Amino acid sequence: MASHLPEPSSMATHLTILHIFVLVITFGGSFAQSSRKELRSKEMNQDNVIRLGHPVPSNSIDPSQVIQLSWQPRVFLYRNFLSEEECDYLISWVHGKKSNNMERDDSAKIDMNNIPTNFGVSMDANDEIARKIDERISAWTFLPIEYSKSLQFLHFGHEDSNRNYNYFHNKSATQVGEPLLATVILYLSNVSQGGQILFPQLENKMWSDCTKNSYVLKPTRGNAILFFNLHLNATPDRRSFHARCPVLKGDMWCATKFFYLKDVNTQNDPSQTYDADCTDEDENCSQWAATGECQRNPVFMIGSPDYYGTCRKSCDAC
Repeated sequence: MASHLPEPSSMATHLTILHIFVLVITFGGSFAQSSRKELRSKEMNQDNVIRLGHPVPSNSIDPSQVIQLSWQPRVFLYRNFLSEEECDYLISWVHGKKSNNMERDDSAKIDMNNIPTNFGVSMDANDEIARKIDERISAWTFLPIEYSKSLQFLHFGHEDSNRNYNYFHNKSATQVGEPLLATVILYLSNVSQGGQILFPQLENKMWSDCTKNSYVLKPTRGNAILFFNLHLNATPDRRSFHARCPVLKGDMWCATKFFYLKDVNTQNDPSQTYDADCTDEDENCSQWAATGECQRNPVFMIGSPDYYGTCRKSCDAC
């Protein structure tokens, strides 16, 4: 029985339809892939905040950049916490702030290469870049930003090689009147020699001797150091007492963030301060106070600069 072959025109039509179908699938797949790439690109762009023409990284935390340096005291290093653009912006902001202050004095000469050492400038919390950095610090440390003051900037030039230095000559960390919970140091510049953080109370010479100090502790632009001033039970950790090696070559720019045990931004409101402070932490406080414990055990009952009292209300301390 003879088979019937399709007409050439019919075969051509079928091939044309098949060819068009393949093109549609290929084009459709390429278009979908292109659309997905464009969408991802838009999402990435939305994660960046543009200020002064520089992209500011989003506030996501990269755990792979965090190293635990010590457990007693608790010390952590975050590599590349700040971007190059953020470091430049913060230093430029300080230059502008200092310039404005000096311009108020007609006799002052503005020399940006001779800014006083450790002058201490606090950044406006409403600054968008500072706010983003604050949010990132809070995300890393798991500490509420309301428990901290604004970023404070410090600058150190060449110093005497025969002594170690306190980070905070102006005692800004203790002016709040609340126990200090944790300290964050952000390095804004590289230091050719010196400037490492020290913990003199530790026996390990790597932490307490400038001549044996580890390279990992060297101030590096963009890095951040976090250490806790209290134990996990909220008692002071004496080993967190810190100093720094003298800056021998170059100069050092850094910013600090102090965290306290309570919200330190409502102290100017008497009603909020009273409600927050004047409380008893234990239901037995009134009984203990009646038996004279406020006088016999004042640190536990009323408190000290390093410990928040348990029975402040019953002891009439507020």
